[in-house]
Amino acid sequence: MAVPKKKTSPSRKGMRQQRQAEAQTGTIAANPKTGTLGLRHHVVKEQDGSLWYKGVQVKAAKAVVEAAE
Repeated sequence: MAVPKKKTSPSRKGMRQQRQAEAQTGTIAANPKTGTLGLRHHVVKEQDGSLWYKGVQVKAAKAVVEAAE
C-alpha cells in the first residue's frame, strides 16, 4: 500500500484544491456574432431557438407562424 513519506502542508493542500476548483468552474465566453454569454466548447441556445457554436450558427430557429387577424 502506498503511503506518503511526509505530511502535505495546509498551504500545499490549499493550492492543489484551488487549481481543481478553477478547472471545474469553466470559463464563460461571449458569442462574437450575437453577444450572448455561454460556456466555452458548448453549444449556446439563443432565445429564438437557434443554436450557435464558436460564432457559427449550427441550427436555425423554427419558424413561428402567427395567426392573421
